[in-house]
Amino acid sequence: MSIRIFFIITSFFLFGLTYIVDMTNIMTYNKTMINLNINEIKTHFSSYLAKVSNGETVIVCKRNVPIAEIKPIAALPNKKRPIGMAGKEYPEFQISDAFFEPLPDDIVAAFNGEDS
Repeated sequence: MSIRIFFIITSFFLFGLTYIVDMTNIMTYNKTMINLNINEIKTHFSSYLAKVSNGETVIVCKRNVPIAEIKPIAALPNKKRPIGMAGKEYPEFQISDAFFEPLPDDIVAAFNGEDS
C-alpha cells in the first residue's frame, strides 16, 4: 500500500472527505511547481523565466512563505482582425470628409498638455 493511499484512508477516518480533497490538492500543487526564495530567483532569474516560458509555474517565497506566482500567459492569436464588420451591421453609416481634416489648434494644444 502506497503512502498516499494510506494517508487518504487514515484522513478519511479522522477528518472526513473534504479534508482528503484539500490535502490532495495541496500536495499536488506543491509538487508540480517550483518554489524559490527571493534570493534564489534574483540570482538565476533568466533561467527561471525560460522554464516559465516552457509552461512551468514558479512560486516566489519570502522566508519560505509563498507570496507570488509566476506562470505563463496564453499566447495571443496571430490572426488579423477583420476590417469592415461594422459595415455589415450599420450599412447606412458613413464617415464624413471632415473627420480626416486637421484638428483645431486649441484641441491639439489640449492633447499636448499646453495652455491654449
